[in-house]
Amino acid sequence: MINFLNLEYFLVAAEELNFTRAAKKLYISQQSLSSHISNLEKEFDVVLFNRTSPLTLTYAGRALKARGRELLDLRDETYKEIADIKDFSTGQLSIGVSHTRGRVILPEILPAYQSQFPGIELRLVEGNSSQLASDLLHGNIDLMIDLLPFTVEHVETVPICGEEILMIVPDEVLDKAHPGQLKELKKSLSSSLDMRLLEACPFILLKKGNRVRTIADEIFEEAQMTPRIVLETENIETVLALCAKGMGITFYPKMFISPDPSSPSCRSAIMEHNHLNRYSLNYSRAHGVLGIGYHRGHYMSRATQEFIRIAKERISYVPTAAEPEH
Repeated sequence: MINFLNLEYFLVAAEELNFTRAAKKLYISQQSLSSHISNLEKEFDVVLFNRTSPLTLTYAGRALKARGRELLDLRDETYKEIADIKDFSTGQLSIGVSHTRGRVILPEILPAYQSQFPGIELRLVEGNSSQLASDLLHGNIDLMIDLLPFTVEHVETVPICGEEILMIVPDEVLDKAHPGQLKELKKSLSSSLDMRLLEACPFILLKKGNRVRTIADEIFEEAQMTPRIVLETENIETVLALCAKGMGITFYPKMFISPDPSSPSCRSAIMEHNHLNRYSLNYSRAHGVLGIGYHRGHYMSRATQEFIRIAKERISYVPTAAEPEH
């Protein structure tokens, strides 16, 4: 019978093609790693590595590497399915979501989920869209919450609610770029959001890999405009804070703007106080739908099914409309 630990260690070594680096990555000694590889070679009665410099895989090693991940995935799926059949009182659910979107969405879902299923261990993985898509593809998370459509293949999605990406433009930026024309420029932007009017303005954007940044780049390309980017960051709250200080124009999800004026971090109050103008974008991809995605080729645990059910109950699905907002 195949030893899965030996197989896991082999796959790391097969990726690194260096026993020293692989052992370090696995937090074991090189001697221990060599022992696990040797045991696997004895089990299959083949040589898996050519002990040359640099290290290379034999034909058998390449074949096992191609099948090894499938075997481990099948093992994990089997354990999940059996655990669901046996007893749903315990389990684990790994949720992938962006740092800021989690702040808005998860408080609407997780308290109700935990109340109904207190034995399910929740694990949160935060990152940008590209990172989360990769985690979903490789089975590191059970589901992810992001704008549809997802960029990763083999994913089934469930729509949750409407979402809109707005462009946030400070008065200060417009006044610096076009002195004495603030009122007329704001009127022009409100009636027809022509990006070329903003060519002289600085922009603060999220780093590439985030969906909001991808949409921004597509808008610039469509307008045949090269933006003057003064700063890029991974943190969308940093983007808004710097925008509020008049450092540049940015793009920000509408759902992140809290309508509750009593909240000390109310984004609407921040925008009003700092003279930030909100504009809907005349671009279809800026008006989308937030959804939950799960890998269609993996066993869908009951923990995942129940999360989706509660999310659909707690968050209403409201498609966004492209209405000007300023």
